[in-house]
Amino acid sequence: MKETTPSEEAKGSGVSRRKFLKNSVAGATALSLGAQLIAQTTDAQATGVPTRPLGKTGVNVSILCLGGWHIGSIQDEREAIKIMHTAIDEGITFFDSAWDYHDGGSEEIIGKGLQGGGRRDKVFLMTKNCNRDYEGSMRCLEDSLRRFKTDRLDLWQFHEIVYDNDPDWVFEKGGIKAAIEAQKAGKVRFIGFTGHKDPRIQKDMFDKPYDWDTVQMPINVMDAHYRSFQKEVVPVCLNKNVGVIGMKSLGGSPGRVLVLGRMQWTAFFTTPLLPRCSRRRR
Repeated sequence: MKETTPSEEAKGSGVSRRKFLKNSVAGATALSLGAQLIAQTTDAQATGVPTRPLGKTGVNVSILCLGGWHIGSIQDEREAIKIMHTAIDEGITFFDSAWDYHDGGSEEIIGKGLQGGGRRDKVFLMTKNCNRDYEGSMRCLEDSLRRFKTDRLDLWQFHEIVYDNDPDWVFEKGGIKAAIEAQKAGKVRFIGFTGHKDPRIQKDMFDKPYDWDTVQMPINVMDAHYRSFQKEVVPVCLNKNVGVIGMKSLGGSPGRVLVLGRMQWTAFFTTPLLPRCSRRRR
C-alpha cells in the first residue's frame, strides 16, 4: 500500500475543509431562506389548508396540490368532480395536471370540475407541456386550454426534463419561445419545468438564459440518499426565489384514505405519479 506524504495529506485535508465550508455556508443559507418561507405560511384556520408563497410569483398557493394523474384515474366522473369541489371548499386550490395524463382525460375532467360557482378563479391551475419544439408546444397549449375550458393557465411547466439534451432542446427547438409568447399573450402566467431523474439535469436548466418561476421535483424520505434534489436543487431555488413544488412525497405509492377532522379524503392530492411522457421527441 502506498503511503501518503505529509504534503499530500495536507492538500487532501485542505480540499476537504474547503468543500465542508462551502457546503456548510450553502446549507446555512438554504435553512435561513427556508425558515423565512415557512414563516410566511398562513394559519390553517384562515384558509382551510395553509397556503404559502410560490417563489417569486407573488401568489399564495395551498401547501397541498390536487394531483391530476390520480384525479384522472377515477372511473366515476361524478365522484372525481365531487372530490375536486370538496377540495376547493376545504382550501386545496392548487391543481396539477399534464397534457398527456390519461391521453388528455385528466385535463378534461378537471375542466368539467372547474365549471360554475367561480371555481376557475379560485384555483391556481397548473399543467405541463410534453414537447420541446415551438409547434408542438403551441399545440400542447391549445389542447390544454380547450380541455380545461379556460383562456389561461396559471402555471405551464416543461414536463420531464430528464434527458441530458432536454435543456438544450427547450431553447434550441423553440419551446421556450412558445412559452414566452404565450405568456405575453396572457395565456400563461408563469413558466417552470419538472424532472424526477437527476438533479444535475435540473441544475443545467438554471444555466440557460431564462429566469424560471418554478421547479417541480421528487422530495421524500429517501431523497437524501441518492441524487438528492433536496440537497442539490432546492438550495439553488431558494437563492433564486424559484418556487419549489415537491412530488412523489410518498414515493409514488398508491393513494391511502386519510382522516382529516370529520372528513375522509383519498390521498389523490398527495403525490402525482408522473408517467413517462408520450411526446414525440423532435
